[in-house]
Amino acid sequence: MSSSLSVHLLDVTATRALVGSGDNQLLEVIRAEFGDDLARDDDYHSDAIEQGAPTSDEALHAVIHGGPFSENRDHAFQYGYAYKRLCSLTGAFLPNDCFTPHKGDWLSVVDQGLKALGITAVSVEAFSHGAPPAPLPYSYTPGCGEWTPDHIAQALEQFETTKRAVDESGQAPPLEPEVVDAVMQCLGWMRHAQARPGFGIIGFRA
Repeated sequence: MSSSLSVHLLDVTATRALVGSGDNQLLEVIRAEFGDDLARDDDYHSDAIEQGAPTSDEALHAVIHGGPFSENRDHAFQYGYAYKRLCSLTGAFLPNDCFTPHKGDWLSVVDQGLKALGITAVSVEAFSHGAPPAPLPYSYTPGCGEWTPDHIAQALEQFETTKRAVDESGQAPPLEPEVVDAVMQCLGWMRHAQARPGFGIIGFRA
């Protein structure tokens, strides 16, 4: 079974602040934008909803208003997808063809490629095993993680340090071509973020 990664360029702090903001105007905009998507997801998750999980609309309302949230951890996925919709609306979608679809431990493999280039400040696997901002409950799917502006700046500096060392030695770390492509895509995301002060990246694995 394959997974997908969706990556969004946005103001991370401002996006976090939307959770629990009580912004009903934003809630109506998301409902209008994702109406068909909400209905389609409710049909797909009908069995879970029959067992007490919130509908997609109820989960969206809870995210915007900071609760209430179901105490059943099996229902937490609905809040994760609601937060993903929030990020989709307020952020810019970044190219992800190196990661969608992907199988197995691909995110870990790319992280190893980043580390081979001296980049340890960010991790694509963080998009799989991170957590949404409080008070949203954790769910395994969708996985959620973020790269803050500080981490991105540090990662790009780490890459430049490695690049200078490679230029001096003439020896680059041996990486498979597909890993190089994925790492370059990650660097592209970071450069987009760095070009906009205060912006970072929020990613979801589903």
